[in-house]
Amino acid sequence: MSLSNLDYLIFQKINELGYTLTFLNPLMIFFASYAQYIFFLGVILYWFTRGKAQRMMTLQACISAIMALICSGVIGHFFYRDRPFVHHAVLQLIPHPANASFPSDHAIGAFVIATSIWIFRKKEGGAWLILASGIAFSRVWTGVHYLSDVIGGALIGIAVAYVVHALTQRSIRIQHIFQQVIIGYQKLEHRLWPSYEKSSKELFKNKKKGA
Repeated sequence: MSLSNLDYLIFQKINELGYTLTFLNPLMIFFASYAQYIFFLGVILYWFTRGKAQRMMTLQACISAIMALICSGVIGHFFYRDRPFVHHAVLQLIPHPANASFPSDHAIGAFVIATSIWIFRKKEGGAWLILASGIAFSRVWTGVHYLSDVIGGALIGIAVAYVVHALTQRSIRIQHIFQQVIIGYQKLEHRLWPSYEKSSKELFKNKKKGA
């Protein structure tokens, strides 16, 4: 049995669960179509928690996501693969254009951000990785990706997140650029919301007194 046939066989087994476990279809549709926005919201929340380490984490996650999706575009162009529903009868639970199937952009985006968070915050990162796995699995369940598409996307996302972090750790220049971005934003933030900054400092002082 060829790898492509095996890939299709695994896809078929997962996709056909939608016929037998129909009560899970709404959950899979949510994961496949909307769970990615939880990652966007998470990145925004981490950035606005105002911790320097968290903003460094957020910057690395965003840069990693951009780099990973560029890699996806290049791979998809040179190693084009049709979606499962183009050549096979599948249970397609969500609409999708018949564009490149490999690698999965949803898997890339979810895993690159989840891995970036995991590098800095292990416990929270584990939860994000579980969510990313749910997104990847749901893309197969709903009929828009082969299993190898989402595995490939996950590996690309994980690898790029680690590479960007390693380069940042080794390069003083990159660290300096990231720090300047954070400092520049903080200056802008203080100008736009000076009252919020003042109230935050007063709250911190009160907590310190009460401790």
